[in-house]
Amino acid sequence: PEAARLMALAGADLLLYPTAIGWDPADTDAEQARQKDAWTLIQRSHAVANHLPVVVANRVGLEADPAGQSEGIQFWGGSFIAGPQGNIIAEADAHSAQYLIAEIDTGRTEYLRRIWPYFRDRRIDAYGGLSKRFLKP
Repeated sequence: PEAARLMALAGADLLLYPTAIGWDPADTDAEQARQKDAWTLIQRSHAVANHLPVVVANRVGLEADPAGQSEGIQFWGGSFIAGPQGNIIAEADAHSAQYLIAEIDTGRTEYLRRIWPYFRDRRIDAYGGLSKRFLKP
């Protein structure tokens, strides 16, 4: 989340995440669903926390394991564009490379930052620990 916040503070109009993520085809359906849900949720959360649209491109297809120790990795596709409130505007499927085109209202960012506290009411005086790798209990 820190990288997204830094980009927002630097004046980004949107957040772009090029990814190549997937699962082991041997994972259970339930595990695959949990992994993809977590991936989608964190990207959408970046949109909400920073009031910025998010464009997420993800690889699709199977890449075989060159060592032959597993089937490889199944990239789950599912690229998407989310608005500044995390709402999905456009989404690709999991089976083929696709282009996504969507209209993004960049003016909505300023409106949301005025009425929602996530960006506006940050307590930067309490952030000292964020620059450290670990905090002592």
